[in-house]
Amino acid sequence: QVQLVESGGGLVQTGGSLRLSCAASGTIFSIDAMGWYRQAPGKQRELVATVTSGGTTRYKDSVKGRFTISRDNAKNTVYLQMNSLKPEDTAVYYCRAVQQGNLYWGQGTQVTASS
Repeated sequence: QVQLVESGGGLVQTGGSLRLSCAASGTIFSIDAMGWYRQAPGKQRELVATVTSGGTTRYKDSVKGRFTISRDNAKNTVYLQMNSLKPEDTAVYYCRAVQQGNLYWGQGTQVTASS
């Protein structure tokens, strides 16, 4: 019922920046939380950052101080500003939304930081 579309991924050099966007559409009543997860080849998908409808944020320790998650509730959009990118940040980044106990995932966008 909810569709998520990510954008903003790409290839950058180590130390560069990218800004990811994820827009939700469809049957939206009230999205409780939105967030970003990432998955590198051969690894499990992991939480990067989440933000609740009330603005509470949570970050993976390794991205604290470098990444910033923000949300525009009126636009049903979540953003991830990624600065000082490192090779370890290379992964497919997925947007996730939670509404009334249901989970929705985007298709993912590739982020590559080369040294």
